[in-house]
Amino acid sequence: MDFNQEWKSKFPINAVFKPPLLVSDPSSSKSQLGPLIFNPKPDSLTELLSSPSLVSPPVLPPLPRLSLARFLCTTSSVPPSTSSKIEALFGPEQTDPASVFAHNRLQFLCCPDTGEVIVFFPTGANSDQVGFLILSVEDGKLRVKIGEDGDVFRSKKRFCHSIVRIVVNPIPDSGNCVASNVGYLLAYTMYSVHWFVVRSGRNSGVPVLAFLGSKVFKTCSIVHACWCPELPELSVVLLESGNLFWFDLKGVLLEVGLEHNLKGTWLRVPWSHIGGSESAEWLGCEFSWHPKILIVARSDVVFLVDFRSEQCIVRCVANIGMSGSYASTEKDQFLAFSRAGSDGFHFALASNKLLLLCDTRKPLNPVLQWSHGLDRPCYIDVFKLSKLRSNSKQDTYEHSSKLGFSILLGSLWNCEWSLFCYGPPLPDARGLFPSKVSGICDSFYAWGLPSEFSLSGRECGSGSCLLKEEFLKKSLPQWVDWQRKRELVLGFGILGSHLFLPTSDDDEFGSFTLIRLMSSGKLEYQRYSTSWDFARSCKNDVKLAFVDNGMRSVVEEGYKFPKRFKYLELDYLYSFLKGNLASVLEGKIERTSSCPKEKESFDPACHIALCKMRKASGSQLGSPSTLAFDDIRSPTTIGEIISRKKCAGLSTELLLLAFSGYSEFLEVLLDQKKVSLDFLVVSDTVQLQPFVLREPSFRSNKWSNKVHRSDALVGPVLPVPLLSTLHRVRDGSSEASVVGLSSEAELSLQFSEVMQVATKMAMSDSGPEVRDEHAVSLADDREETWTASQREKPFFLYHIGSFKPYAHPVCSHMVSKVVDSKAVSSKSTDASGLEIFDNICPFEMTFNSGQQDFGSKELAIYNILKGQYIKRQESFDPYQDFLGRCKLQKSRSSV
Repeated sequence: MDFNQEWKSKFPINAVFKPPLLVSDPSSSKSQLGPLIFNPKPDSLTELLSSPSLVSPPVLPPLPRLSLARFLCTTSSVPPSTSSKIEALFGPEQTDPASVFAHNRLQFLCCPDTGEVIVFFPTGANSDQVGFLILSVEDGKLRVKIGEDGDVFRSKKRFCHSIVRIVVNPIPDSGNCVASNVGYLLAYTMYSVHWFVVRSGRNSGVPVLAFLGSKVFKTCSIVHACWCPELPELSVVLLESGNLFWFDLKGVLLEVGLEHNLKGTWLRVPWSHIGGSESAEWLGCEFSWHPKILIVARSDVVFLVDFRSEQCIVRCVANIGMSGSYASTEKDQFLAFSRAGSDGFHFALASNKLLLLCDTRKPLNPVLQWSHGLDRPCYIDVFKLSKLRSNSKQDTYEHSSKLGFSILLGSLWNCEWSLFCYGPPLPDARGLFPSKVSGICDSFYAWGLPSEFSLSGRECGSGSCLLKEEFLKKSLPQWVDWQRKRELVLGFGILGSHLFLPTSDDDEFGSFTLIRLMSSGKLEYQRYSTSWDFARSCKNDVKLAFVDNGMRSVVEEGYKFPKRFKYLELDYLYSFLKGNLASVLEGKIERTSSCPKEKESFDPACHIALCKMRKASGSQLGSPSTLAFDDIRSPTTIGEIISRKKCAGLSTELLLLAFSGYSEFLEVLLDQKKVSLDFLVVSDTVQLQPFVLREPSFRSNKWSNKVHRSDALVGPVLPVPLLSTLHRVRDGSSEASVVGLSSEAELSLQFSEVMQVATKMAMSDSGPEVRDEHAVSLADDREETWTASQREKPFFLYHIGSFKPYAHPVCSHMVSKVVDSKAVSSKSTDASGLEIFDNICPFEMTFNSGQQDFGSKELAIYNILKGQYIKRQESFDPYQDFLGRCKLQKSRSSV
C-alpha cells in the first residue's frame, strides 16, 4: 500500500519501524547516494593560532549547579531557613549556562577577488569588539594572517556590552573598484545592534571593517537578527517582546565612516490577536522567498508574516502539536530554528525530541521528521551535501551531492552532535536521476539514518575512553558541571571549495576542512573524510582530562579531605584482552609449583551435583562435547552454545574450581573487616552453564546462628575462558599459535565452528546477515539448505536485526527449537495441559514447572487471549515478514 507524501511524513525517522520516507537499503543507497558519514582524521589536526584575543576571559560566571539555598547549606554553616531568605533576595534562579553557547562565535566571509576567507569573532576584554583574521592557502597549506603586532585585527568601534552574535552577508557582485564591498556584518549585544560594511583592501592586503551605524533598544532585549539573502542591504531584528524592526542600509552606504543612529521601521504585527502559551519565548526570524515575507519562530509555534500589502497577514505554518503522539505538547517545545536551502520555502525546527523539516507552502504538515535523541539541542544549521563532499576524486556521486542536504544539530555546551541527510526521491529503475523531475520535486526522503558527528574531533567511542570520562565526571563536586572543566568548541566553520587543500588517498568520496575555536583560545583546523562506516578506534592523540580552558574554575581551594582508594587486581582480565592469558597462567603455575601445597578438599555434594548435571546433558566426563543442540530448551545465542561447549569439555576437577558451596569459600579482608563473597545459585534444571535465569543466594556479610551457610551449589567463581585456557595449559596444548591468538580472534574461530554446524542442524533466516571478519555466512550455503535438503530441520537460526550496529555476532545470532508440526497435529484438540501452548508459536516452549491441567475457566480465558494474540500476530507486519523470510508456518490457529 502506498500513501501520499503528507501521510508518510507523519512517521519520524528513528521513532517507528520501517519509516516510509527513509532510504536505508544498503544495496541501493550505496550505489546511488554515496557515503553519508563524515569522520575526523586525527593526523590532520593542526593548530593555526593560539591567542588570548580569541577568547575573552571567563566565558561563564562561576554559577553553582545547585540552587543558591542548597549551595549555601552544603558549603557553609548557614542554616536552611537563613539560606532560603538569602535566595529570595536574589529573585529567580539564573538561566541555564547552556544558553551562553547557543550561538556560533565564528563567522566566515569569502573574498572572491583574493580567494581568501575572513574569519570574524568577538574579542576584547569584555567581548565588546569585532575581531577578525584572514585564512589563505600557500604551498598547499592553510595559513593564517594576523596583524604586524602579532595580534588579531580589531574593529575600532568598541561597544558597551558583550557581543551575543555576529552575522555576515556576502555581496554576490563585489565590483572592480580599489576598495570594493565584499559583504555586510552586524553584531548585536543584548540591547544594541551595530552594522558594518566589509571592504577588501587591495593595497594593504588587509580587509577594512567600516562602521555604518547602530541602534539601541532600551526597553526590550534582542532575540535574533538576520540578513536578507536577495537584497544584501536589508536586515530584520526580532525583540523579546515579538516586535520586528526593518533596517535598510542603502542610505548610510553613501556616508561611510559617520556614526549613524539608525531608527529602522517598526513592522506592526498583530500578535495580540494570536493565542499561545504565556511561557512561550521567541526563537528567531528568517527571510522567506520574498524580501517582505518573514518566517518568525516561537517556542510553541512558527508564523509566516507577509508585509506585501498594507495590512500584515499572519499565518501559522507549524506548531508543537503537529507531530501528534510522537511529541508531548505539554512538555515539549521548539529549541532551535534555521532556514533550510536557498529557495526560502523550507525551514528546520528542533524540539526536545524531534527534528522537523517544514515547508511554508504546506502549513502544519512537516515534510520530514527525525527522532534526534540529543539532549537539549540549541544549534541548527543546514548545508548542501556538496559542501561536505567537496574535492572529490571521482564524480560517481556528484549528482546526488548537488541534490542532497545535511542538517547539523547539536549543542556546543553538551558536545553532542548529529548529522541528518535528506534529498529528493531515489533514481528510477534505470538507475539514473531524473534531473528535471528532481529539480522541481517538492518531496524529500531521509538519506540513511542520522549519524554522530564529532565536532571537536577528539571524541573516542572505545569503552576505555568512555569509562574514563564517566569516572572523571563523577570525581567533580556535585555543584560543578563537568562541561565547565572541559575544553569546549566555541565556534566553527566549514571550508568546502573556498580554499582548496591537497587531498589524500582516503578522500576518494570527498572531504572538507573544519575550522574550530576552542575555549582554550586555540584556532585549529582538521580534515573530515567521507566514509561508509564510523571510525570507532581509539587514537593515541585522544586526551581525556578536565582542566580550566578559558573558563573560570568554581573550585578555588584544594581538596581538604583524605583520599582513599581501593584497587582491584585485574591482571587475568587484562591478559585475556591482550591475548596472552595462556602465558600468564603458565608463569603463575611455575611460581606456585615450588610452594608447599595445602590439602585439597572438595565438597562431595558438589561433586555429585556436577556429575548429575553433566550426565543429564549428554556429555561424557572429561571429554569435549559435540555441539549438542538437543540441550537447547529456550532461544539460545551462539555465545551461550560456545560457553556450554567449553564447559562440557572441562574435567570434573576444573569444574569443581568453578562451582562449589559457601562452606568452601574463605572470607576476604576488606577495610579491616572479613566479608563473604556472594555468588549466584545454580538452577535445579539439569543443564550446563550458562544459566540464563539465576537467583541470588540468601546470605549476609556475617554468618551467624540465625543466618546459616547455604548448601546450594553456587558459581561460577572462575569464568569459562579462564578455565578453558587453564585446561589447555595443563594438557600441554598451549602452542605458540594458540597463545598468540587474541580473545577476539579466538571467539571468531569458535563462532565459525558453531555456525558451520548450525548450517546443517538448523534452518536459516533468509534476511541480510552481518558480515564479521571471520564469520561464516549461511547465505553461502542457502541453496543447499532449501533445495537439496527437503527434510524438516528441528532448529532455526536467525539474526536479531536491532543488534546489528552494536553487538558481536555471537550475541545477535540465536538458535531456537522449532515446534514439531506432526507431533502437534497428533495431539488431541481437547488437551488441557501445558501442551495447549504448542500451537501459538513457531518455536517450542519448555516449562520448568511440572505437568498440570487447567480447568474450564482457565481454558475459556486462554481461548480469548489466544484469539487476541493470533490477531495481533496477523496484523503485525514485522512478525509476518519474519515468518516469511524464515519460511515458517504463518498461522497455527488451525493446528
